[in-house]
Amino acid sequence: MKNYILSAVLLSILVGCSFENQQESNKTQKTPSTYSQSTEIPSGITTPNEVESSIGTLKFIDGAPYPETAELVYENLDRMRGVDVFLKSIPAASIRGLISGSESIGGNNLNKVMIMDKLMDSKPLFLTGNTSTLYAMPNFDLKKYGPTVLEVPPGMLGALNDAWFRYIADVGPFGQDKGKGGKYLVLPPGYEGEIPEGYFIVKSPTYKIWTLLRTSIADGVDVTAKRVKEGLKMYALSQKDNPPKMEWISGSNKAWNTVHTNDYSFYEHVAEVIHYEPIDFISPEIRGLLASIGIEKGKPFAPDARMKRILTDAVAIANATARSIVWYPRTSGSVDNMNGIQVYPGQNSAWQMGWVDKNVFFSGKDGFTMNSDARVMFHYPFTVVTPAMAVTIPGKGSDYAIALVDADKLPFDGSKVYKLNVPANPPAKDFWAATVYDAQTRSQLQTDQKFPTLGSQSDGIKLNEDGSCDLYFAPESPEGYENNWIQTIPGKSWFVVFRMFGPEQEWIDKEWRPSEVELVK
Repeated sequence: MKNYILSAVLLSILVGCSFENQQESNKTQKTPSTYSQSTEIPSGITTPNEVESSIGTLKFIDGAPYPETAELVYENLDRMRGVDVFLKSIPAASIRGLISGSESIGGNNLNKVMIMDKLMDSKPLFLTGNTSTLYAMPNFDLKKYGPTVLEVPPGMLGALNDAWFRYIADVGPFGQDKGKGGKYLVLPPGYEGEIPEGYFIVKSPTYKIWTLLRTSIADGVDVTAKRVKEGLKMYALSQKDNPPKMEWISGSNKAWNTVHTNDYSFYEHVAEVIHYEPIDFISPEIRGLLASIGIEKGKPFAPDARMKRILTDAVAIANATARSIVWYPRTSGSVDNMNGIQVYPGQNSAWQMGWVDKNVFFSGKDGFTMNSDARVMFHYPFTVVTPAMAVTIPGKGSDYAIALVDADKLPFDGSKVYKLNVPANPPAKDFWAATVYDAQTRSQLQTDQKFPTLGSQSDGIKLNEDGSCDLYFAPESPEGYENNWIQTIPGKSWFVVFRMFGPEQEWIDKEWRPSEVELVK
């Protein structure tokens, strides 16, 4: 017992001496601020040893991150880049989807062109296609076929868009043929060969091109389709003396998909585009962003299990981001870069345009600042990039108002009844139409109605005493309004696009306008 007490006393003395020695050492040890070359360090440039953030606690030793912190921030960095790649690459994935969709039902050669000879109905999955004009969709592959000729008949209009969904050229009244028709010669990237005379020349920065052409059906659908089939031709320049016979692929009343994916496969599809096109068809900045997640020209896209898990998470966040930009664009507050999307600004209206400030190049109010949200706003639900879609010449072209939410700014519920009042005498030289689309696919809503559209081309619309008409959107028709009804589906959401073809000055000046889409019950 005496030995135990003695040992304890000795241990206490040793510990006490050690503590005193440590205190003495601390007195003599220099701190960073006491060295001869030390200066005052601004607090804003240093990093605390622990930082609380939205991704967790970040730990450092005097600014040097610990391995677990580096792992955490790289996970976040890869996720952020995956989100950014999705938002910036929607145009490329969408063009790929449009071309592959056409190819899936036979439009897989220059002389095999898709035509909606019975109009665009609700069976195809096609971003906000209209039911009121006749479409033809020639696809170019300049790597496979070289310089290619597109013969366009009078009266057709449309545009050529490259593999990143950028505008190349117009066809028709806003194109080189001025609506009279003619032969367009489309040249591949870097073409240095002889250019023959007698063609409207178009130079493309990419090998693949998607083209949407449309024409009025004022003479009837069948007559119009026959005229297009007789006048529209496509062939390689090398075949100009003996072009192959055209084979028309009807896309009407068939199930085929052109909508890009919103899951991990999105990145695989973008990689396909990058591998096929010239390396310089996008900027070094975008190429670097893509390469940062493994999408790089000439290299297989083969992410490991960790990266695939992160990208699967990223695409889910990115898809939600794109949908939020479309449904609820930011038009006020410190970030208001979408305030030019409103059709009726300052009126608490839900109606919005497809183009912010009608700028089809997304280059901002100054013409030099890319509005990436505006680009997402257009490409996620819509197709075709051309200045002709944003003209404001009375009686020319077309214009659009889109209601993605109701008058109370809530998403549409397919189980409820909504009403849209269209005032008397809509100022449209050609016609007007309201078409309903599926919130999931951004394509025509698939119900028992083949064409989910009502408008001036519709028969039997019931008018009110003041000449206006009420359109109803509901699972079942309100009694007495069977011809004024577009069917919706309980459990599904939807939105409506109001189109004016040949909009007159009253529409352009916003003196005439449709009501908000209001919840009835």
